[in-house]
Order: sequence, then C-alpha cells, then structure tokens
Amino acid sequence: MKIDWLGKPQKHDYSAALSYLSLTMDAASAKAVVAKLKDAEMTAFAAKNIFRASGLSLLGVSNSHVEKDIATIVADEKLSPLLLFRDRVAGKLVIADGYHRLCAVYKFDEDARIPCKIV
Repeated sequence: MKIDWLGKPQKHDYSAALSYLSLTMDAASAKAVVAKLKDAEMTAFAAKNIFRASGLSLLGVSNSHVEKDIATIVADEKLSPLLLFRDRVAGKLVIADGYHRLCAVYKFDEDARIPCKIV
C-alpha cells in the first residue's frame, strides 16, 4: 500500500511537539527545539530505524489514534511528516510529534521511508 505524505508538517504539529517536549525539558528549551524544527529541512528515515533509535514500543492497532491514522492511509489521504529531536544526553531519538502516525505506517511497511524534520 502506498502511503501519501504532506510536503511539510502542519502548524498544529509544532504546538503538539512543544506540549510534549515541555514534559521532558524546561519551557525555554522546548521552545528553542520547536523553533529549530520549524527551520529544519525535510528528510526521511525508515520506520524501523526511527523505532529502534527511539526505543519506543509499537502501539497496537487497537489504539484509537493509530486506528484513525490507519483509516487515513486506507482512504489514500496524506499524513503529516514526523517531528524528531535527538536527545544527545539520553542517547535517544525523541518523537516530538507523530508517534501514532509512525505506528500506523509500520503496520503496513516497516521499511517505509517516513518524511520528517529532525534536530
């Protein structure tokens, strides 16, 4: 199944990333990361490599957000790219926004190239 992507993240993805990052760092640092994400170039990585670098578990298809994103893929609608942050202190990749989309894509193709911005 072909998965279609928007050319860039949606505006609300950045506010979602800020909300999430604010849980793991102070507000000023989170804002600085999001500002860098806004300026970052688009790139792409394989779904399986994003999972491996993040250390996160794959959410099951019974998750309502994953189900919604699967329905988007099946309907041949476009998904928003992921927003990623390299936490060099923890040595992990942080999925600042797009975890559910990543899980939905992985269900179809673990080798799928996922468009994203990364800082």
